[in-house]
Amino acid sequence: MGIAFRLESAPLLLALVLFAAGLQVPPKTLLCVVRQPVTLLAGLALHLGAPLVIIPALAAALRWTPDTDGGSGMITAIILITAMPVAAGATVWTARGEGDQPTMVGLVLLSTLLSPLTLPVTLGALSRLLSPDYVGTLAGAARIAGQGFALTGVVLPCAAGLLCHLVLPRRLLAVVLRTAPPAALVGSLLLTYVNASGALGPFLAHPGAVLPAAAVAVAAALCALSFLVGRAGGRLLGLQAPARTCVTLACGMNNSSASAVLIGTAMPDRPHVLLPVLAYSLLQKLAAGHAVRPPRRRPQRPLSACDPDPGSTTPPRSSTVL
Repeated sequence: MGIAFRLESAPLLLALVLFAAGLQVPPKTLLCVVRQPVTLLAGLALHLGAPLVIIPALAAALRWTPDTDGGSGMITAIILITAMPVAAGATVWTARGEGDQPTMVGLVLLSTLLSPLTLPVTLGALSRLLSPDYVGTLAGAARIAGQGFALTGVVLPCAAGLLCHLVLPRRLLAVVLRTAPPAALVGSLLLTYVNASGALGPFLAHPGAVLPAAAVAVAAALCALSFLVGRAGGRLLGLQAPARTCVTLACGMNNSSASAVLIGTAMPDRPHVLLPVLAYSLLQKLAAGHAVRPPRRRPQRPLSACDPDPGSTTPPRSSTVL
């Protein structure tokens, strides 16, 4: 027929992961979020606003590096990381930290549904921090995001999972829910391998220690600042502990898989831009584990003879020698 079809593994694997994430969302949780939207709106505002504060600070620091392009490659990578929706894996860490699980599910879905609008705006606003060579590259990524990547690659798979949860019969849904998480885990691992092979192939051909070390350092700084902004924002807003956990994870965890796929689509000739994305993908999980860890309790001091009995109201006698 003279018709050619081109299937790429990375977008398909990303769609599988997001479909499984949407499939595991109980519709009842969304009703709970609508009734109490304060935490949802606060988390969304911090998630969208944090890059506008963090990225310029990191870009100013990278200007002092000896990189010939002023660190524009690294800045491009971290812009594409922070512009993405909240990572679906944040719901898992919220449950472990006894956070506001329904609100986190709502944040993942709402940031995903708004991504066709927020992605081009964020990329366009931060493109002024780049050198002229990378401005055109990021503008191309913004066009791809606006022309359908965010809709077809991020929103539709997640919406399809939600729809299947609603329409499938109970027995069939139970079977699909048992198979979806393992399939999503395999898809996530394969997607990481595909992205890593694209980034590490040129590096292994011309090995060097400076670029990977710089990628890890920039990703670590971005991760630490994102989580700190989320935690500080939750405290300033006076949110309770479960809501603070939700807001902190929403600000610190981004869908790095989607950013890696967008980089591979928009700039296949710049695979080194993937290195900070791969480092961030690992570091954000480590930071999330630290963020949901309960605070350590100080060991209680053993009672001495001068301490009052716990059940007594008599004050202790003074040991001062008159």
